[in-house]
Amino acid sequence: MELLNIYTDQCPSKTDDNEYKGFEQGPIRPPSEAESLLLRITRNCPWNQCTFCGLYKGQKFSLRPVDHILRDIDLVHQNVEKLLDLEKLHGRILFSHFNALENDPGFDRQAIYAAYNFIKNGMRSIFMQDGNSFILKPDDLVLILKHIRECFPDVDRITTYARSKSVAKVSDEDMIRIREAGLNRVHIGMESGSDKVLKAVKKGVDKATQIAAGQKVKRAGMELSEYWMLGLGGRSLSRENALETADALNQINPDFIRLRTLGLPDSAPLAAQYEAGKFDKMGEVETAQELLLMLDSLAEIDATVRSDHVLNLFQEVDGKITENREAMTKPVRTFLDLPPEEQMLFSIGRRTHCFSRFSDLNDPQKRSYAKQRCRELGVSLENWDHVVDQILKQFI
Repeated sequence: MELLNIYTDQCPSKTDDNEYKGFEQGPIRPPSEAESLLLRITRNCPWNQCTFCGLYKGQKFSLRPVDHILRDIDLVHQNVEKLLDLEKLHGRILFSHFNALENDPGFDRQAIYAAYNFIKNGMRSIFMQDGNSFILKPDDLVLILKHIRECFPDVDRITTYARSKSVAKVSDEDMIRIREAGLNRVHIGMESGSDKVLKAVKKGVDKATQIAAGQKVKRAGMELSEYWMLGLGGRSLSRENALETADALNQINPDFIRLRTLGLPDSAPLAAQYEAGKFDKMGEVETAQELLLMLDSLAEIDATVRSDHVLNLFQEVDGKITENREAMTKPVRTFLDLPPEEQMLFSIGRRTHCFSRFSDLNDPQKRSYAKQRCRELGVSLENWDHVVDQILKQFI
């Protein structure tokens, strides 16, 4: 395939600050994009004020020049072609083949590894990083997407993170252009549908905008993943966090509702508020109660719930609302009916990977492992939630 020679014509002239330094990948992607090729469109987060997030604190946001992004796409494409040729010649791709490419013009080791992983995972999906691709001008986003599709016409899915506030500013006509250019799934961190919670954590958006943005993505014909953060409102706003989020999701009717339990890395401002006694963080039982209230408050929408993150206590909360609500909520209800000692055992067992599902609590051998971990960690009913907080920090 002949690649488009569009860099010089489409982009402003380079400066020393804008010198292309090779293929880039950012620090984050959704768990559901684990097999995707990662293409960095922007660096860091343009908002970067959310108190629950420490990922980009101290980092400067920037838009990558469009010509740099197009070069990244071409680099990966060229390396995919080279590696596929080697696979045809040798029957498989070996890491030693990478060294053989070092003398090739435009050699870029990170691009080669990205190409290799893309091939290994079937070349089915591409994720555009970092935190908000919709801050780009629609014309630039369309140009990038078209070039991705020209280089990789067989991919099933191109996806990205987006902020609701940015999406809400894009016209319906431009959203359709972006979808037609190739973007077919958007991940939005709603975090909460409660205006009180959103204001408290400095999310920089309100419920109405969250709803408008979600509905806009759906109208454009793209798949939509909305993320809800359990426990984000603390004890004082727990009920509101559950009910207002369910109400917002009922109005949006996203394709996916992805659950994220609040965890507080030391770099997050909310962690300092918690340590100072200014945030009433909930424990495992209260968070489970909030989860159950939200699930019970969802209407018969078409959304699929995904508990696809290591911070979540109940991995089996997974399925379509209309078909699997009872099965999804049963382990949560059963957990809440257990004596405190059993609740603690399941919690620690899950957090230390002795248990993978709630039903593992009935496995004698797995129970024995979980009890051993409780003893090793010195867990008691008094310090149980504190121990969980420390464990979860390892996974953030």
